[in-house]
Amino acid sequence: MLVLLVIALLAKNQSLLIAVLVLLVIKFIGVGDKVFPFFQQKGISLGVTIITIAVLTPIATGEIGFKQMGEAIRSSYAWVALLSGVVVALIAASGIDLLKNDPHITTALVLGTILAVAVFNGVAVGPLIGAGIAYLTMKVVQWLGSFWG
Repeated sequence: MLVLLVIALLAKNQSLLIAVLVLLVIKFIGVGDKVFPFFQQKGISLGVTIITIAVLTPIATGEIGFKQMGEAIRSSYAWVALLSGVVVALIAASGIDLLKNDPHITTALVLGTILAVAVFNGVAVGPLIGAGIAYLTMKVVQWLGSFWG
């Protein structure tokens, strides 16, 4: 965790820094045995819920209403965004089971996410969508493999 803390500081990545500090504090005060399993079991769902709240906030505040939504769907870019949202949500849904059931893949996805967040200033939604992309890729490889034996 200290290595990740140094990486977060060097990369000036606030999200990674906060995450590492929170985990270190939890471990330091001795409640990790109770809190860490909760984070492992419910963390992704909580994170998705928080992101969903952030996305829906402009609708709740009235900043985006039915008029703006109607105007938005008249744009070809809006249709691309709509379809992209559907595709990415479906891909990510496939990845949830992969994250829950395959620790080897989960470790690789987490390392990839840490790398992307720390070095490339990415956003830590990587494990979920990464798992979905990995799942989809594995299925395509299996399907192609069935043709070539």
